[in-house]
This record gives sequence, structure tokens and C-alpha cells, in this order.
Amino acid sequence: MQTNFTPEQLLDPGVAESEKILRKCVHCGFCTATCPTYVTLGNELDSPRGRIYLIKDMLENGRAADEQIVRHVDRCLSCLACMTTCPSGVNYMHLVDNARAHIEKTYKRPVMNRLTRALLALVLPYPGRFRFALNAARLGRPFVPLFRSVSALKPVAAMLELAPKSVPAKSRFAEPGSHAPQITKKARVAILTGCAQPVLKPGINEATIRLLTRLGIEVVVPKGEGCCGSLVHHMGREDEALGDARRNVDVWTRELDAGGLDAIVVTASGCGTTIKDYGYMLRLDPNYKDKAARVSALAKDITEYLTTLDLPAPKQPAGLTVAYHSACSMQHGQKITRQPKDLLKAAGFIVKEPAEGHLCCGSAGTYNIMQAEIARTLRDRTVKNIEATGASLIATGNIGCITQIASGSKLPIVHTVELLDWVYGGPKPEGVPSPKPFLHAAE
Repeated sequence: MQTNFTPEQLLDPGVAESEKILRKCVHCGFCTATCPTYVTLGNELDSPRGRIYLIKDMLENGRAADEQIVRHVDRCLSCLACMTTCPSGVNYMHLVDNARAHIEKTYKRPVMNRLTRALLALVLPYPGRFRFALNAARLGRPFVPLFRSVSALKPVAAMLELAPKSVPAKSRFAEPGSHAPQITKKARVAILTGCAQPVLKPGINEATIRLLTRLGIEVVVPKGEGCCGSLVHHMGREDEALGDARRNVDVWTRELDAGGLDAIVVTASGCGTTIKDYGYMLRLDPNYKDKAARVSALAKDITEYLTTLDLPAPKQPAGLTVAYHSACSMQHGQKITRQPKDLLKAAGFIVKEPAEGHLCCGSAGTYNIMQAEIARTLRDRTVKNIEATGASLIATGNIGCITQIASGSKLPIVHTVELLDWVYGGPKPEGVPSPKPFLHAAE
């Protein structure tokens, strides 16, 4: 794609990076075939190619964002399926992130939209506030039909519908400390506690710690670590996102210097995609660029890390048919596609891959709140494909997908690591059916 930025414009690092990305686009349109919003809405401007044209026009002309570009960029899930499909290597992720930051600086949103986004940024990244909000949600649940009938309040209705009816108790595993194996230590890793996940489903990190310590891995829960920054990053609130990144880089660098780390294990793939991008996000900060690059290089999804270990034979046969939902941040953001399925198969599960597995389920951070109608359409499409596999349960690697799919399916859905922990000696995850006993041929 030909660009016409001035030398003065290219002095802005964000514009300069965007210009490099834009030049790689050859208008081929391969991205439209795999873009969930284009497949759903059929509007060229709701495809990556269409958004690229809008972003180019906005940045090249040095103008503020307008209602049209905000509408179409807001509809982007950041699922990154377009990057998997693109034959030219267009880094759409960095381009749309820069566009969102520009929108945040130059566009004044309607008041209710501003308030909703500010509320999400103020609550979701903070476990204590999030827990309080979820407990308070039951008071607002009777008003969901009313909120849904008012356009500006639809995100509030979506929040209340997604909120669980009960909130799990706070996990002792969330407290800073070290979980050392009882056998010879083979490695030392830090685990990302996260923000929303330990409130919604603390059993995921509990299963991870149990499994790793049984395998001889010391797991450190560092003090001071918090939200990875992805929630505010995708809202264009760059200063907040970079602040989160710097805080976590400092925490993990301290652990690296104190006792060494073989990996930073992440159990929410949305967080993993962002942490692996810290090196890029902080590339312009001379005090952090090297430390951030070091942290990014150590970040590993739990399934990615487990494939580097010698796993024992399963302690009990699973024998269950599992539909594996590959989270977008896993398959498109981190290019992890084979490892979770291989681990499940090795553990004795029969793994089914749903049709249209490249399409987003509609979770995408806060997308299922801010773009609830599109998200619901994508969820129903995903659930239909999953249930068509005939599986008895669903496995995935992202808390957002778990919450989103569970809101539309009666099948139990768990994190991949919860199933692995169970098969290798841990407790059976809640809701998972018991495997049928194997019968000998003579029987």
C-alpha cells in the first residue's frame, strides 16, 4: 500500500510504525474470509482491510478520529485471525492498537460510553473491586430487561447477564509465596495471578500450581504483580497499560535477580499475548526496553510450558470426549495450536475440533460488554459448532472464552490445565462427568 506521510509525521514513533505496517498491505482481501465481524456483518469497513483504509486516512491526514472510524474500530475484536491469514505479514495488532490510542486522545465519546469504559477500567483489573462488583450484581439483575431496552445502557445489561450468580471464595494460592515440590526441584517459574481469572475461577491457578509442583517445578507467586494491562490497552488507554507493564516487569525482574526463573507461566491466553508483547510496548523506554524484552521471552502459556517437560503416564484413564476451543489469543496471538490438543490426547482424552474453529467466540476482553449483540451472535455460532461435535465437555485456555461460552451452552467448560491436573493426580474439576469404566473385550 502506498503511503504519503510527511517527514514531520514520521517523527512520531506510533505513526512511523503504522506507516511500515500499512506499506505491507497488498489489498488481497484474504483477511475478510476469516474476520468474524465481516463474516457476521458483511460490511467491508468491518473487515481488517476496511479498517486499514480508515486508519490510513485518519493518520495520514493527521486528523482526529470521527464517529465512523470509532464505530468500525470499536467493532474489531482484536482476535487477530487476519494476521494468521495474511500472506504479507501485516501486523494488524500493532496498527489497530495505535489507532485506538489515537482515538482515545482525539475523540470525545458520548457520555454513557465514556462512563461505561471508565467503569470497566476502574473495576476489572482490580480483583478486590471486581469481586465486590460481582457480588453487587445480583441487586441489578432484575433490571436487565429495562437496561437492555435503552441503547446507552445495553453494556450494563450485558455486564449483569455475564456476572455469575455466585462468586467463588478467594483462593489461598492467590497469596504471594512459593510452592516448592516435595521432590528434587527441576525448575523455578513464576505464575501470573491475573485480575479477573482468580475471582471468576481460582481453580485454574490452583490446578496449575498443583500439577507443576507434582512435576518437580517450584512455582512462585510474586508480590506486587497485577493486571497484565490488556484490558486498558485494548481501550486505547496507553498510559495505564504501560504502567501495568512496567510494574509487572519490575516484579518479575526482581524474581529473576533473586532466584532465577525458567519461565513466567500464564494461564489466561489473552494475558499471554500482551505479556509476550511487553518488549514491543516498552521499546521506547530506555529504562525498561531490555528488561521488558527479557520478560517477554520468558512468558509461556501453561500448555506451551508443559510440552517442554517429561510428563508421567496418566494416573487414571480419562476416556472422555472433549471439544477443544482454541482461544483467538492462543491460536492467532501466540500461534499456539498443537500443544493443548497434544497434551489432552496424551492424557487419554478424545479431542474434537469444532468447525470454524478460527472464528472468535465473542468474548475478546470487554467486547461482550461493549458490543453485546455482535458478541452474542458469535457466541451462538461457536456454541452450535462445539455442540455438533458430540463432546461431553469443552476445554479452552482463556477465562474470557470460558465465561462467554458458558453463558450459551449447558456443556461443562473448563481450562485445559484443570483436566491435565486431574488426570495426573489432582481432583476432578467441578461439573466434569466421570469417565465410563473401560470394559475388557471378554465382557
